[in-house]
Amino acid sequence: MSGSEAYRGPRGVGRGAALALVFASVLAAGAATNSLPRGEEKTSGAATRPVAATVDRDEMTRAAAKAMADGESATEAAEEVVSRSGDRWGAVYDKREYEEFRQALDGEYTGVGLSARRTAGGLIEVTRVQPGGPAATAGIGPGDTVRSVDGTGVAKRPVTEVMALLRGDKAGGGTGTAGAGTSTTGTGTTGTGATGTGTPDTGTGSTGASGDTGGARDTVGRKASTVGTPVVLGLERDGHHWTRTLRRARLSTESVTVDLIAGGARQIKVNAFTKGSGERVREAVLDAPPGAGVLLDLRGNAGGLVAEAVTAASAFLDGGLVATYDIRGEQRALYAEQGGDTARPVVVLVDGGTMSAAELLTGALQDRGRSVTVGSPTFGKGSVQMPSELPDGSVAELTVGHYRTPAGHGVDGEGVTPDLVAGRGAQERARTVLSGLGGGASGTAPE
Repeated sequence: MSGSEAYRGPRGVGRGAALALVFASVLAAGAATNSLPRGEEKTSGAATRPVAATVDRDEMTRAAAKAMADGESATEAAEEVVSRSGDRWGAVYDKREYEEFRQALDGEYTGVGLSARRTAGGLIEVTRVQPGGPAATAGIGPGDTVRSVDGTGVAKRPVTEVMALLRGDKAGGGTGTAGAGTSTTGTGTTGTGATGTGTPDTGTGSTGASGDTGGARDTVGRKASTVGTPVVLGLERDGHHWTRTLRRARLSTESVTVDLIAGGARQIKVNAFTKGSGERVREAVLDAPPGAGVLLDLRGNAGGLVAEAVTAASAFLDGGLVATYDIRGEQRALYAEQGGDTARPVVVLVDGGTMSAAELLTGALQDRGRSVTVGSPTFGKGSVQMPSELPDGSVAELTVGHYRTPAGHGVDGEGVTPDLVAGRGAQERARTVLSGLGGGASGTAPE
């Protein structure tokens, strides 16, 4: 199990999933800031699905105001109301937490630029360093062992605690990134949401919070005051022990990576739909040779900015419907931009960690007949949240509706079922399918 410095998920499994780069919360933020895709408009399509276990916003606001008047925590009072409501995705975040989340979606984070995993023996082993980051500059490399952080031994400690120390989080804890859970796809993976499924560790980063072995990255969203602050790492390489003092820096995430695979095909890995990721997907498609296939890897993608997912869909569609959704019973729709590549073979690779905006994209390409989907069923996060500011400045995210694929399939609690279900070896199966579609990609090395 491993994760990433690029995004730290909110606290707790139930709470964490609510704001862990999911479709709903960012859709709501987009609506509040007029930043939804240009193709968003009202529709009189399928009947709306009743919203279960919603929170009475007025009750929550009153509880928060009363708590403040009594000298108690408004945030905790609001959390109690949300908890009683049974809203699975509802959550309350203080001002700092919410700002950290917004920064993560902007593709920025504060840290030292390293990824790590916890070995079976409990050691914290560096798996990757971000080029140009403090760790890389200090000469730290993959395979090095982190023995201590600021004099505190980290062997056999939960990897999320180690990452918290690297971030400068004095609490030394947290849930890691994108929720909690045990990774299921091997080293360099990330727990997502309540299921704890995982995906290869990459720039958006996340970390499962449970499990005997695993890893993480000292992840996103520290306050600006931690930029430039020192952190002393005790390290080991081939029996040699040494220390390095690093200074935390503001770094950019690597939400989209592109690899050339056999036959000239491109494998585009999208770790999260952060700001600009949709356009990077579109650029990668445009840069591919004519006729070369695309393997769009959305495994472990916990969602993000819905506008970016729609932009990514536009790379493969010539306009048309991407998704419909409802806000308190009012129907709306999202449309792709015209001019996308509709001829290139496309295979979408998914797993149980594919959530929210990533499911929206998967469902759109599948329903529109634009791709073949390979992997395991997706998570099933298709509810819509709206933010409400509380008297103390904290923000509550409350469920107000659900979204559906172009064919009208509900995603919430159901997920997207791949055209070809595959567990182990799913990547190789996906490449074989892409080759069969005439897009190359056969004969590649195993994942």
